Amino acid sequence: MKHRAVKRRNVIVGLGATAGVAAIGGFALDAQASGGSGTKASGSTGSAVALTFDKDDYTEVTTTITTDDGDKTVKYHFYKAITYVTKPVDEKYQSLNVSVPVEIDGKTVDATDAPILFANSVGGYMPSSVADATGVGGAAMTGMPGSAAPSASASTGTGSGEVDSGGNGQVDGQGETVSNAKLALAAGYVVVEPGARGRTLVDSDGVYYGVAPAAIVDLKAAVRYVRANKGVIPGDTDRIVSSGTSAGGALSALLGASGDSPLYDSYLAETGAADASDAIFASGDWCPITDLEHADMAYEWNWGSNKLGSGSLVDQTVSKELRTAFADYQASLKLKAKGLGTLTVRNLDEYLVRTFLEPSATAYLAALSDTDRTTYLASNTFITWKNGKATLSWEDFLTHVGARKKDTPAFDAFDLSAGENNLFGKGTTEARHFTLYSLRHEGSSSARLDSDLPATLKLMNPMPFLAKANPGRAKHWWIRVGTKDSDTSLTVVGNLAAKLENLGDDVDAAMYWDAGHGANEDAADFIKWIAKVTGYRK
Repeated sequence: MKHRAVKRRNVIVGLGATAGVAAIGGFALDAQASGGSGTKASGSTGSAVALTFDKDDYTEVTTTITTDDGDKTVKYHFYKAITYVTKPVDEKYQSLNVSVPVEIDGKTVDATDAPILFANSVGGYMPSSVADATGVGGAAMTGMPGSAAPSASASTGTGSGEVDSGGNGQVDGQGETVSNAKLALAAGYVVVEPGARGRTLVDSDGVYYGVAPAAIVDLKAAVRYVRANKGVIPGDTDRIVSSGTSAGGALSALLGASGDSPLYDSYLAETGAADASDAIFASGDWCPITDLEHADMAYEWNWGSNKLGSGSLVDQTVSKELRTAFADYQASLKLKAKGLGTLTVRNLDEYLVRTFLEPSATAYLAALSDTDRTTYLASNTFITWKNGKATLSWEDFLTHVGARKKDTPAFDAFDLSAGENNLFGKGTTEARHFTLYSLRHEGSSSARLDSDLPATLKLMNPMPFLAKANPGRAKHWWIRVGTKDSDTSLTVVGNLAAKLENLGDDVDAAMYWDAGHGANEDAADFIKWIAKVTGYRK
């Protein structure tokens, strides 16, 4: 789809200028760390960057966005590459874009009080930049299926059933890419797309400056920028809804769980974030790769008996040890589920089957024609279809999924080759162990994690904030994952949803049957959900 750009005559600063200036997965185990192309600043720029939104510094863009209701012609104001902190480490990544609809299908739109979709494009905990985007949804593509390029359409066919590492790569039920940002704009919402530093960024001195907790600090700083500009930036700054996929889904969940936590204050002050709230109203999380320090355990509990794509089993001694450790962790969460009581490894499979897998299979089969349903059931005899409802067992489900994606340990690799090892690097150290299990497996049985790691791990995990019932957390949650997504354990979504429900939050969590990593098969429903939970009326 083509779009037309028209620059306002009264714009003083050009589009290319910066407005306001005076242990887990989602990627292959053999992912290589590489330096970013951004330039690391000294961090001593003081107040050179003003945190004031310039409402006149935009380009007017007209584009066509494909939605479930047909193609929409959207005219919008595009604000590009706004640096959101006063002391940026790397402006290429610490900047955001804002898209504000002004006309949809020829009808004027007033987005003054519209919800704000805060759509991050992080994949694999890699760097994410919006600096070169020419329109909404145009952030540097990460984790896309195939080699699809950015498009003005929310749906561009690729034919692939999943994505490599999430980011702004999502696929619908037909294997075509879908963009929450574009669909939100077509619905009349304001869209904010933040960049963020990532784990592979390294400066000329060999210092890794995008490792944990840089990404979440940056996203929080971006939220603070938006909220500090209440009444100036279009949209309702009290109705910010985040979205992200894979590592981006983890960060979206973390944004939702950790709102206004003082644990980040020193990091935010160091980068010059605005003095405003970083709490968000709602969180949309697709296949979140989170709870990293427990992810190896959870992965083996879930996928330990599944063979690798090569047909071989992983080291069963390691797998069993990790599964055993997971039992203690699961018990420590003290989660409860209706009809099951406390969730432990003894009933966790039943919880996942009853709460997610059977409803997912039921919805999938019910949507098929009678002929297609009969054909599917004939090829998948482990499913019982009776009275319009699917039933199945956990063991048969695991067999149905087949090959697991990752070796063991899946996230804190013994040889430090996993992306998560890089995520928890520090200084000039590219990668570190972040679990005692892997550290001691490769060294002394009395080895201890580096002293900074426990606090850093907490800053990257939503679960501790939920355990303390953080009062600044979001109260509305949309959580999705594909049933064939073995980038991490399905327990990650299950436990996250259970904890939020135990807290009394509004939770819409579901799984997509037979879908892989990065699936987003009900994107239109998410857009409607935003209007519902925010109370938005056009």
